[in-house]
Amino acid sequence: MTISELYIYPIKSLSGISVPEVIVDEKGFRNDRRFMLVTPEGEFITQRTYHQMALIDVAIQRSDVSDDLLRVWHRHRPDDVLELPLTGGTSTETMLVNIWDSKDVPAQMVSAEADQWFSNVLGTACRLVFMPETTHRTVDPKYARDDDAVSFADGYPYLLISQASLDTLNERLTEPMSMLRFRPNVVVEGSSPYEEDSWAEFRMGDLDFYGVKPCARCVLTTIDPETGEKGKEPLRTLTTYRKWNAKILFGQNVLAKSTGNTTLGTLKVGQTVDVLRYQEAWLAPPVVNV
Repeated sequence: MTISELYIYPIKSLSGISVPEVIVDEKGFRNDRRFMLVTPEGEFITQRTYHQMALIDVAIQRSDVSDDLLRVWHRHRPDDVLELPLTGGTSTETMLVNIWDSKDVPAQMVSAEADQWFSNVLGTACRLVFMPETTHRTVDPKYARDDDAVSFADGYPYLLISQASLDTLNERLTEPMSMLRFRPNVVVEGSSPYEEDSWAEFRMGDLDFYGVKPCARCVLTTIDPETGEKGKEPLRTLTTYRKWNAKILFGQNVLAKSTGNTTLGTLKVGQTVDVLRYQEAWLAPPVVNV
């Protein structure tokens, strides 16, 4: 098995970036969900409520002579580009933000310009915040292993999905979907469908990871990343064979094995994936008629 795709999502719930390699940090991939949009009161904002966030694209502009930049634009207005320091900028203004059960997470405000740009694009007052290195947002203690930390991602530093799992789903759909619907960090090819559900410990490249639990999927997967329009799939189909305790499961939440260092290493597309220990899968693999 090998890594076939790697993704980062610099601003939570906006478009992702396919990358050939990534640096693995203790909170997740470097530059993955370090920015987030919040209401003026600090509540996180996602595509679940503002579907047009799917149409806001991002890109990283590297520079050898100055700070790297994050470039942001609405797909229908490509000339109106917002540029941000990839490291969050120099603002010393902070606020406390909430992401699901994580309350009062310290965040750095980015700039009034960024707040105004996003407020205009989304048609609602909002602020852009950044997670500094000093913020330690912990993973759910029921699943954490070593006081694991996470960025502004929903709950876990990494999401892994096998290509075979998506292929099996697409065999059941009238219109096949791309992997972008599910916003993974890692895509693996060469496995059996939903085999990732049973990976208790596995190695990608030279780094070791733990499978935490299957990812419970929500309505965000029903928003077309190309159009921003909401439909009924893939949840309608996944409900028929991937439902467990009222949750619809697709993909595996993952933790990296801690080394005591902030930076754990690097992953690259094409590296091998080896399972070190299996666990009982939460759901049996689906039967596919050939």
